Parts: sequence; structure tokens; C-alpha cells
Amino acid sequence: MSSPSANLWTWRGRVGRTKYLVTGVSLFALKHLIDRIVATQVFGLRWSLFNYWITNETTGIDDVPFGRLKFYATLVAIALPFIWIGVVLTLRRLRDAGLPLWLVVAFFFPFLNLLFFMLLSAMPSQARTAERLRASAVSAFVDRLIPRGSFGSAVLGVVITTLLAISITILSVYGLANYGWGLFVGLPFFLGLSAVLVHGYHSPRSLGQCLLVSLLSVGLASMALIAIAIEGVICVFMALPLGTTMAVFGGVMGYIIQRRGDRAVQELSLHAFSVLLLGLPALMTLERVLQPQAPLRMITTSVEINAPPEVVWRHLVAFAELPPPREWLFRTGIAYPIRAEIIGEGVGAVRKCIFSTGAFVEPIEVWDEPSLLRFGVRSQPPVMEELSPFSDLRPPHLEHYLQSRRGQFSLVRLPGGKTLLEGSTWYQNSFWPSAYWNLWSDYIIHRIHGRVLQRIKHLAER
Repeated sequence: MSSPSANLWTWRGRVGRTKYLVTGVSLFALKHLIDRIVATQVFGLRWSLFNYWITNETTGIDDVPFGRLKFYATLVAIALPFIWIGVVLTLRRLRDAGLPLWLVVAFFFPFLNLLFFMLLSAMPSQARTAERLRASAVSAFVDRLIPRGSFGSAVLGVVITTLLAISITILSVYGLANYGWGLFVGLPFFLGLSAVLVHGYHSPRSLGQCLLVSLLSVGLASMALIAIAIEGVICVFMALPLGTTMAVFGGVMGYIIQRRGDRAVQELSLHAFSVLLLGLPALMTLERVLQPQAPLRMITTSVEINAPPEVVWRHLVAFAELPPPREWLFRTGIAYPIRAEIIGEGVGAVRKCIFSTGAFVEPIEVWDEPSLLRFGVRSQPPVMEELSPFSDLRPPHLEHYLQSRRGQFSLVRLPGGKTLLEGSTWYQNSFWPSAYWNLWSDYIIHRIHGRVLQRIKHLAER
């Protein structure tokens, strides 16, 4: 007779949804407890649930301190047996639910693995699905609600999921003030999966049809958010690459669920739709309650100037009005620098960098002429003016989500009377997943730096 613990290590056989749920939650709680003890008692670091998705490192692997690398190596060693057990249990659960085993890859996607776990924990065993379906009054109602034709089911799937997506977006943005994993990863995945499940409820649809429906759902939801003054064009445009990818992934998973073509698919679809509809707001609320702190990032841009540091210094402390921007980025409404002025001299002076949306108030912290000028940020204007049919659109993310903390200009004397001028900004980006949104914020800050540095270069060389 095999022991229950031995069954945790083999991928053969099946496991029911109750055992899968209880075992998964228990193992995660145990792992988090071990990780927290190791982090706090051994390495003296703070640890929370969101550290599994968020890292505070802002440097490359070569610049990470050795002690931190030892900490990460220890966490990886602890995680290996838990990863193996999670994978084998997921394989057995997929087999029990009658789903393809290769869907186990979802186990490794951050945040989506939580939705995937909830989905598998709710889906009944394949052997019991047909019997339960015959006794389900909900299934009978849904049978009548969803058209049997391909066009009608596609339209209903796209419309229903769009309406739900708008409701969940309002909850996340205005109710929870949260621009996180649930909004940018979970919601588009939910759109793609749910629209396909409605489309293929009565009969299996082709992969092309399923992908088209998933893309139409995220496209219609994006246009609706702009049309009803929830978001602006540029913000939706920035989120679209990530959202489209997640919607396609959800559409592929929906295609796999519905392609079996038997009556059991209908209950699987109902379970999947219900879990995502209830589970996604719950995970968004959990994000808000835990309130992860965004890591502090540093962005540096440099330019070589054909003038000595003494000349360059005079133009970086304050500079006259810049010409109108030519870059496409700043023509979309994103804030750009116009001029800089300073009140006083030395430490304690206040520098004001005037942007298209207002002024950065920057008290001077280091005045080392002509080598280093460092300043804090006392206040800052909105990060952009939304491109929208509505002139007064001001979603919450315009303020307090992309925050500059301090900045500096560093001047290095080069041979031949030249200067290497480096402009640096330290900032926090409270959009998640940070790996995606930092691509946008880093790019924007580099362009802002470039506009200022090129102006200083022009003035100093002239």
C-alpha cells in the first residue's frame, strides 16, 4: 500500500479537485512560512506574499551583492521540491479533468498560475461531469441563452465579456485604486478565455475563430474604456501589447477546453467562467490589501559636450525655454520639459523644472560646482495630459503612480576640454507587472533626459 506522501511525488494517476485544492494551499502556506523564516531570521530581510512576483533589485545580476545572491540561491534550493510536487499534482489534476497535460506550462506564469490553480480546483472530474450536467438548472438556462450559431455565439461572447471587463476595470481603478497584475494580466486573460468559452459552448470552434473572438473581446473592451471616459488613448495603447498577449493565451486555453465537443465541455465552461468572474476581483482586492511598494529605479542618460565643465554647469542649473518637441512621444500628451529656473544658489536653493503639465519643485541637496548637482523632488505635476475625446479626463494614474524621488547632473572632465554630462533620475513606478511597465517608463525618462541634455549641449557649445 502506498502512503499519501508518496503519491505527492509521482505524476501518474489522477487527483480530485478537493485534494488538489487542500494540498496546494497547504504546500504554499508551508513554503511561504519557510521562506519567511529564512529571509527574516537568517538573512535579515523582509518577506511578504508579493515578493514572489516583485523584486526590489534595480541593477543587473553582476551588480547584485554576494549576500543577496546567496539568499536567492537558498530560495531556489528550497523551492525545487515544491515545484516538483506542484507540477506532478497539476498533471494529475489535468488528467482527472480531461484536459491536455501540456497545460501544465501555466503553472510557471506569474499571477496566471493563481487563476489556473483556482480553475483546476473548481473543475469536476471528467467521469462525473456528464451526470452532474443533466441535473443542473443553470446549464439549462445557459443552453437557451447562448445562440447555437457561430456568429451569434461569437457576438454574445464578446459583448458579455466586454461588459464584465468594464465593470472589473472600474472596480480595480476607481474602487481599489489598483493598477496591478489583476488588471493588466488577469483581466485580458479572462476576456480571451471567457469569450471563447461562450463561443464554443454548443459546438467546437476552430482555433482561428477562437483567436479572432479573443482579440475582438480585448479590442472592444479597449475602445469602450476610451468611449465612456475611463481611460485615454495613450494609456490603452501602452497596455495593448501585454493585454493582447494575455487575451490570446486565454483564447488558446478556451479553445482547448471547448474542442472536445461533448456535453461535458459545457459544465467545464461554466466552472471556468464562474471561477474567473469571482476569483479575479478577489485577487485584485488581495493586491490592494497587501499594497506592495514599488522598487526605486535609477535611469541615467549621458551626452558628450565639446565644452569644459565650467561652461556646461552654467546651463544645467537653469536654461531658457526649449523649442517645441519634435518627438512623436511628446505630441501624444506625455509631459515634457520646457525650461528650468532656480531661486538662490548652493544647498537649499530651489530649482524649478517647468514641464508641459506643470512644474517640478526640486530643492538642491548637493551643489559641488562644477562636478555634481543633486536635488530632491518636493512636488511634481501630472505625468501626462490624456489623449481623449473628453477634455476633463483625469484617471487616478495621472498622479501618485509614477513618482520621481530625486535627480542629479554629474559632470566628468574629458581630455581636449570636453565634458561627459550624465543626467540621472530615481523614480518609483506603481504599475504591475513592473517588468513590462518599466520598459515604457524607462523609455519615457530617457527621452526626457535626452531633450534636456541636448539643449544643454547646444547652449554650452554655442
